[in-house]
Amino acid sequence: MYGVCGCCGALRPRYKRLVDNIFPEDPEDGLVKTNMEKLTFYALSAPEKLDRIGAYLSERLIRDVGRHRYGYVCIAMEALDQLLMACHCQSINLFVESFLKMVAKLLESEKPNLQILGTNSFVKFANIEEDTPSYHRSYDFFVSRFSEMCHSSHDDLEIKTKIRMSGIKGLQGVVRKTVNDELQANIWDPQHMDKIVPSLLFNLQHVEEAESRSPSPLQAPEKEKENPAELAERCLRELLGRAAFGNIKNAIKPVLIHLDNHSLWEPKVFAIRCFKIIMYSIQPQHSHLVIQQLLSHLDANSRSAATVRAGIVEVLSEAAVIAATGSVGPTVLEMFNTLLRQLRLSIDYALTGSYDGAVSLGTKIIKEHEERMFQEAVIKTIGSFASTLPTYQRSEVILFIMSKVPLPSLHHPMETGRTGENRNRLTQIMLLKSLLQVSTGFQCNNMMSALPSNFLDRLLSTALMEDAEIRLFVLEILISFIDRHGNRHKFSSISTLSDISVLKLKVDKCSRQDTVFMKKHSQQLYRHIYLSCKEETNIQKHYEALYSLLALTSIELANEEVVVDLIRLVLAVQDLAQVNEENLPVYNRCALYALGAAYLNLISQLTTVPAFCQHIHEVIETRKKEAPYMLPEDVFVERPRLSQNLDGVVVEFLFRQSKISEVLGGSGYNSDRLGLPYIPQLTDEDRLSKRKSIGETISLQVEVESRNSPEKEERVPAEEITYETLKKAIVDSVAVEEQERERRRQVVEKFQKAPFEEIAAHCGARASLLQSKLNQIFEITIRPPPSPSGTITAAYGQPQNHSIPVYEMKFPDLCVY
Repeated sequence: MYGVCGCCGALRPRYKRLVDNIFPEDPEDGLVKTNMEKLTFYALSAPEKLDRIGAYLSERLIRDVGRHRYGYVCIAMEALDQLLMACHCQSINLFVESFLKMVAKLLESEKPNLQILGTNSFVKFANIEEDTPSYHRSYDFFVSRFSEMCHSSHDDLEIKTKIRMSGIKGLQGVVRKTVNDELQANIWDPQHMDKIVPSLLFNLQHVEEAESRSPSPLQAPEKEKENPAELAERCLRELLGRAAFGNIKNAIKPVLIHLDNHSLWEPKVFAIRCFKIIMYSIQPQHSHLVIQQLLSHLDANSRSAATVRAGIVEVLSEAAVIAATGSVGPTVLEMFNTLLRQLRLSIDYALTGSYDGAVSLGTKIIKEHEERMFQEAVIKTIGSFASTLPTYQRSEVILFIMSKVPLPSLHHPMETGRTGENRNRLTQIMLLKSLLQVSTGFQCNNMMSALPSNFLDRLLSTALMEDAEIRLFVLEILISFIDRHGNRHKFSSISTLSDISVLKLKVDKCSRQDTVFMKKHSQQLYRHIYLSCKEETNIQKHYEALYSLLALTSIELANEEVVVDLIRLVLAVQDLAQVNEENLPVYNRCALYALGAAYLNLISQLTTVPAFCQHIHEVIETRKKEAPYMLPEDVFVERPRLSQNLDGVVVEFLFRQSKISEVLGGSGYNSDRLGLPYIPQLTDEDRLSKRKSIGETISLQVEVESRNSPEKEERVPAEEITYETLKKAIVDSVAVEEQERERRRQVVEKFQKAPFEEIAAHCGARASLLQSKLNQIFEITIRPPPSPSGTITAAYGQPQNHSIPVYEMKFPDLCVY
């Protein structure tokens, strides 16, 4: 019966006759539109026949593909597309299965035209919103096939480009069809993301290759439309834009693996471009997840080449800056902790020369300059990310970095040995560099919060170290914190300007918070400035930093008391160069004279006291004529012009404290305080900072109290601390400890062996003695209120106040109402 129906067209089912009628005798004539309209009307009228129509079309298409009748194949796909666009009913699911089966057949073909045809049909299908969900549909084949097409290596460049673009469009269609449908296969699974993301990155990576073949101007618009790189970027942005919170990790991990496998961290241009696309495409609240992925990847590659780690860090820098504009979340300190840990590891690698701590035959030798490049990249990343943080988070980062700096104290033991000292020094330098990057541009109205006590103590303790580079970093960090109006660059060079108005300084009145800060920390700050001036290893940069620090302190934090103290400090620096107890070189002494002249010239014009300005101007003019080697214009140049004999400096070349005290005292300044010479007091920091050796410490002369005395001619000889005195002090302290230990033993033995009555009597006597002392205190501190009626003389002739009840008091008439 079925065979008869197959031979006689009139006996065939209607849907088959309608399907057959849409095919012309000559495939070049194309789809018969009138018959296609009839087929569409029939499908809409009898939707239950859709699955049979699809199955029959699929059967014909497979047969035509096998017979290489590609014209009829195109007609069949066009008919399927029209049916899909027209029919939206519950039965379309079965029709879709036949449709996808035909698309898969075309994609399996080796003919590029058929692959492109199948992809275009799939893209049209992906844009259709279905009314009913599908529970069993799978797109695994399409993900694999489209990804394979994205990597096409066809010999013909034009065909290769078309196939790759079709693959990208197909992946885009799969994403659109499945990403928002929970009933579909989860496209965010690693098995799918590991194919989709690398395929897009592969085409994005070859944009340079496409750009190198520049087309003619007439062909340029067409080529731009057919650029796979732009299409891949658009698809990647769409994919990441649809990613939810839980899917970010699966989308980012294939990117990192792709960059690793193709060694794309070292040029780092493509890696930076990829993560810029990622950061601008994902939702802002998901930015910290990308940062976490990069940090984890950096830790995982901690033993990779320095160039690879540097590339990851620079990508992290770009991503962190973008993320800071959105939401970084709890990863702020985590990021800085990871970067500082990588910085320490890099220092260890550079010192040991290998990743394992010891060089062996199979060990990869590390290049020191590459590690230095990586360290600079880490420091740059720390600074660029910190610059985008709000003030409160930036303060936390500053405290966090400072807590990592190794200091020679009891709480931060230093590593011993030559290698340990090198590691400590390099760690200090790198962390202070990072701190300088973070503090640059830091704006905080309250210095108490910008420089808290625990931070300032640790920072200033590093200013007393032997290393000149470390001291310079500390000075620059202080300058960054104090400069809040952008005046720093105006003091980059030291000079004695006759009119400082050309600098256009931004001067603001010292706030109450700044006054409190200076009252609390000014002496500590002055002391470290003074001790920094005494260093023999200072170079021109140190004196420029000291001048900037003094000038900015005068502008940002100065009131009348601070101005007086700063003038005393600079005059003490002048005395330091004149007396030369530290046996400073000639350059250092000339630099101190020049530093004092430049600062006093500045502060005299800021105070606007005419007599003060006149005195400073007269001394500077005298130096210009007879001692130019005491001015910054001759000292702080490439070839300083110095004097070999500074011992015979006449009084006319010096700024006199008595004269300055006199002229400023007449203008309302504290002349008594101005007349006192500034003398820094020594503290335990000098011992902890390792500035003196053990032998120098033993022979240290204690002259602090005697130097504070204004009567120099009655100076008491300083007590010399020698080995014998130290030994005697140690022995005496041991004897005192033995006596205290014996006394405690006797007390314990007494309470263990003495009878109860004796112990009770002893404790009772002590209790009565305590009570009597308390009664005496109460009698002294608590007195009765004086009586309005007068006083009564006691028996001993002493007047004694008595308290009278309120109801017996006699009030004057004016108090009665």
